[in-house]
Amino acid sequence: MARDARASYTKGARMNLWFRLIWMLITVRWRKPASLFDTTTLSMRVWLNDLDANGHMNNGRYLTLADIGRIDYVLRTGSVKVAFARRARPIVGDVLAKFRRDLKPFERFEIQTRLLGWEGKWIFIEHRFVRHQRVAGIVVMRGLFRNAAGPVDPAVFLDALNSTRESPILPAWVREWHHGLDALTAALRIEEASASPPGR
Repeated sequence: MARDARASYTKGARMNLWFRLIWMLITVRWRKPASLFDTTTLSMRVWLNDLDANGHMNNGRYLTLADIGRIDYVLRTGSVKVAFARRARPIVGDVLAKFRRDLKPFERFEIQTRLLGWEGKWIFIEHRFVRHQRVAGIVVMRGLFRNAAGPVDPAVFLDALNSTRESPILPAWVREWHHGLDALTAALRIEEASASPPGR
């Protein structure tokens, strides 16, 4: 792809994503409020600048569209108000993606977002990309809210939103992924410490 064409394509893709985000923010008032344990849904369509060289939706696009689904979720559940009140911002720690079926040009699909649960400071949110009731892909995010004092305990959100439920039991594969990430983080810290020059 020529440089000018590639730059034009990249600019068009960004504009497409901004349009989707702005449209979601404009229309969120007409979608029903949700509880923390509800599944929220957004309907979308695959556009040409969503595609990769194989003619289906680019793998990276799933992650970006999951962000829009997650913003819709925190708005509709009221979580964003709790975060603003505590001057906390959302932090994505890790993301896992599973691709099962193609999403082809102009096909309609849904992003179904739900809270899987939490453990310690970490919150786990799942995004399902669904077409004709079949799962095309899944994105799972491990994240947290952080303010100047550090990570905000998920219990703060539960209290503020009048929910006293304990975390649902996380699926076994999510727990294994979660603990594997913690092990990887610890290994990287050891590796970086051993590679640091003396006195630093």
